[in-house]
Amino acid sequence: MTTVPPRVLAASDLDRTLIYSPSALALTMPDEHAPRLLCVEVNEARPLSFMTETAAWLLTRLAAAAEFVPATTRTRKQYRRINLPGPVPRFAITANGGHILVKGRTDHEWHAEMRRRLAEGSAPLGEIQEYLARTADPLWLRKERIAEDLFVYLVVERSLLPEGWVKELADWADERGWGVSLQGRKIYAVPKPLTKSAALAEVVRRTGAEHVLAAGDSLLDADLLLAAHTGWRPGHGELADAGWSAPHIHALDTAGVAAGEEILRRMLAASER
Repeated sequence: MTTVPPRVLAASDLDRTLIYSPSALALTMPDEHAPRLLCVEVNEARPLSFMTETAAWLLTRLAAAAEFVPATTRTRKQYRRINLPGPVPRFAITANGGHILVKGRTDHEWHAEMRRRLAEGSAPLGEIQEYLARTADPLWLRKERIAEDLFVYLVVERSLLPEGWVKELADWADERGWGVSLQGRKIYAVPKPLTKSAALAEVVRRTGAEHVLAAGDSLLDADLLLAAHTGWRPGHGELADAGWSAPHIHALDTAGVAAGEEILRRMLAASER
């Protein structure tokens, strides 16, 4: 039987776009009026990430109307902790585009292609690690993590982080083909060739999708949004703080977990036209 390619592909960042930690929920109403939440991630027996029950229902409908593709900076291990409602996505983009999962399995050919691009277009990871070791202060540095041997992120105490340190890092990294993103308590340093949009283009090629929707909240999502025909960003996060937008990007006023619900509602409406 011939498979009909999906007309619409909906790619979305996860953390602080569709799913939220307790500290990122940003519930501004009284507790008795708060929406019912569904836990979608457990780590070491602790509930870690949530979405509203309405968002869960909308995501199930979206997955039936379009090719839904999670696009996350999480590692494969971190992504696999998430249990989204609806069918398991046929494709998932993880490690900021470093890996494409096909029916949950790593596509090794794509990963090899990304390794080739990184070798040609950015300084090696070890050089970035060495710089961070020299400049990060244990006073505010809580953890340093290497993600899939592709990029590095720091967990920091934001209140103690010196003003200007992130910008200095970004300027230094830019000259070496790396970008920097500050998201909550995490500072990411990611090689510029490692993008969600590169992996998205490959998924679009394989699926034959005609119209691409996208959503995201951080600087690492900007290229994903620019690669789509229509996109949304929530009223919080790096992109909102910078006032970032583009002609085909809808900048929402809604922030917190309610923004995830609104994004899914708008994606679903666009998919069913």
